[in-house]
Amino acid sequence: MSSTPEQIDGSHAADDQHARRRCRSITVSAIAAQTAGAVHGREDLTLTGLNTLDDASDGDLTFIGDPKHAVKWADSKAAAAFVTEGITVPGHDPTERSLIVVPNADLAMATALALFAPPTPAPAVGVHATAIIDPTARIGPGARIGPHVVVGEHTTIGDHVTLHPGVVIGDDVRMGNDCVLWPNVVVRERSRIGDRVILHVGSVIGCDGFGHRLAADGQSIQPIPHVGWVELHDDVEIGANTTVDRGKFGPTVIGSQTKIDNLVQVGHNCRIGRGCLLAGQVGLAGSVTLGDGVIMGGNVGIRDHVTIGDRAQIAAKSGVMDNIPASEVWSGYPARPHGETMRQEVVLRKMVAKRRDRTTHAPESST
Repeated sequence: MSSTPEQIDGSHAADDQHARRRCRSITVSAIAAQTAGAVHGREDLTLTGLNTLDDASDGDLTFIGDPKHAVKWADSKAAAAFVTEGITVPGHDPTERSLIVVPNADLAMATALALFAPPTPAPAVGVHATAIIDPTARIGPGARIGPHVVVGEHTTIGDHVTLHPGVVIGDDVRMGNDCVLWPNVVVRERSRIGDRVILHVGSVIGCDGFGHRLAADGQSIQPIPHVGWVELHDDVEIGANTTVDRGKFGPTVIGSQTKIDNLVQVGHNCRIGRGCLLAGQVGLAGSVTLGDGVIMGGNVGIRDHVTIGDRAQIAAKSGVMDNIPASEVWSGYPARPHGETMRQEVVLRKMVAKRRDRTTHAPESST
């Protein structure tokens, strides 16, 4: 029997109510205390969910981080909102609703998301009956090993590690404490993983680097073995379907606190510093070096053997061919200092406009 649109909508509404019941509730005064906020309005309101200004309903907490969004508050159904200091919010009735003034509404909302989040699903403590654990492997206390997990020879898994269904850990891997590996993650042989590392669905750590050369006969392709490994330091997070290749010689290294988005390629022997942020579809060729605190927008490409200095920022879709000094902002294809890219863009647009004007006003040829 096929569902009517009304039946589908009703099912979705029921699912939404079920999700809300699984979330915790908290009063305005309590969440203000958690975020060092000052309450303008009712402190006794109970908040049961989070949403945007446009989509919020009764009991929801939202946020206002930009003056242009403040005008939406009067029409929003939200019960309360985080507001960044210095933003005026017209139409606020403190007898009915609450504003929680904080230094940064976006950061406060991140804290609220953690408070409201439903419990993260995880396998039960222990080893599932379908998991295959080599007798030489060592599993720390409190580990959660889900269905169809494979752990190879002489591998060490730390305390309170969670391996979701379908995870495969190769031979001679060393993994620290409190790591979480989501379904179908693969960690190849000899990889070294620190504490509190999170590997999202389908990520692959320690696969072969892309090494091929034209053979002596000039006709065939000669593969180049990669005998190194990967090191992920403490608190690294790797996004879904991201790959980190092992080194040709020695390790590929990702420094502590670095967060990497989905669908990123990290080539062999790259060295990424502490606290870097790499957005989706970034591609690093072999032997790229990133300093600490480097930020890359989506779809940035880096050629091999390039060095990026500490705290440098690279705009989305840039193609980096040269070294970038520390703390500089680069953009474009090929990438160059952002100010230079913008000036060239202005000149190019003016040239196109002048050519268009000449074409439009050119006199007709006489015959």
